[in-house]
Amino acid sequence: MVKYVINGGHPLFGDVEISGAKNAAVAILPAALLVDGICRIENIPQISDVTYLLEIMREMGAGVRLVNSTTIEVNGSTVRNGRASYELMRRIRASYYLVGALLGRFGRAEVPLPGGCDFGQRPIDQHLKGFRMLGAEDDLKNGVVTVCAKSKLTGASIYLDTVSVGATINIMLAAVFAEGLTVIENAAKEPHIVDVANFLSSMGADVRGAGTDVIKVRGVSRLSGGTYTIIPDQIEAGTYMTAVAATGGSIRINNVIPKHLECITAKLVEMGVRIDEFDDYLEVSRTGPIGRANVKTLPYPGFPTDMQPQIAVVLTMASGTSIITESVWDNRYRYVDELSRMGAKITVDAKTAVIEGVDTLMGAPVKACDLRAGAAMIIAALAARGTSEIEDIYHVERGYENIVEKLTKLGADIAKVETPDPVDYQEVV
Repeated sequence: MVKYVINGGHPLFGDVEISGAKNAAVAILPAALLVDGICRIENIPQISDVTYLLEIMREMGAGVRLVNSTTIEVNGSTVRNGRASYELMRRIRASYYLVGALLGRFGRAEVPLPGGCDFGQRPIDQHLKGFRMLGAEDDLKNGVVTVCAKSKLTGASIYLDTVSVGATINIMLAAVFAEGLTVIENAAKEPHIVDVANFLSSMGADVRGAGTDVIKVRGVSRLSGGTYTIIPDQIEAGTYMTAVAATGGSIRINNVIPKHLECITAKLVEMGVRIDEFDDYLEVSRTGPIGRANVKTLPYPGFPTDMQPQIAVVLTMASGTSIITESVWDNRYRYVDELSRMGAKITVDAKTAVIEGVDTLMGAPVKACDLRAGAAMIIAALAARGTSEIEDIYHVERGYENIVEKLTKLGADIAKVETPDPVDYQEVV
């Protein structure tokens, strides 16, 4: 068993470097399979989701070369249209981007349904709707989705019934080589969607309108190799912003795009955190009390659902009553039971959480329920009085690069500790 052991109560001070965006990287890597040649992709985060995805791509025949710790070369010209192992696929949600990439390149994709964090039902019906509009048929058997074009994919007007980041990206990938013009309406606008569109365009695709609710993709015959740098991770930056809000102190967060963080910045400033913006870094500090706030998660440019657990931790120590409304995912409050172990006072009713601020949290043994909940547990432990132990940290390492080293540099007392697995005495008998 591997866990984090954290002695809380230490304010954070110093500089932290933000890594490349997880949500962009796990879409851009499958997109590289559309390219006939070598893509050099820079600012790749060192996280387990990327590691698994690269292994899947190798199984499919792609050439993958690590240039250095943050730069990878992908040769998509050698890829074959085979199915990667179910075990690898089930570990990450983003494996579904392989459907759009393989369908776009080969006219057929056969991919096991993805894994990743469990927030309740997260159907891919909007993805499949888009593929059908482009001229493909789909089938689901034994946990494997098969999508096959009846002939050449043809551009179409596709209206998404709900704003879906995954469907927006997947349809973009499938439409790159489709004949004619594809129009995606009610498209998601997140920064990583713009990043994927920019990557495709830099390799020769014709993608316009990313960042608005209408994206147009005009089919081309070929994508060529090139070099592309992934944007900084908006959610990693926001996590460190909320960490200093919870613990107090003052940190400089380097390698960010401040505009991507405006929705997070505005809410933290409302709560009494000082944030100064510069071209590519932020200075974040808190010395006074934390003020109450109401938060509602929304698609970008609204407050991101991936920051909901982290800001909830800060609000557990705010003066007064705060309300969080989760409007994106079901079942995202599973971390509340863990925070309650630390003394938080939170009542959940459906998609609403009412948080009564307490003077301090107390260290306790807790677990990471999912990626962002795991980050929230770390923030809570950093701010708490006493020692906390966090289990199931593999969730955290799916999306945060070198989090122990980065926090240690900021003055946190955190260690990654390996302990023997508990003995199952019934099994021994």
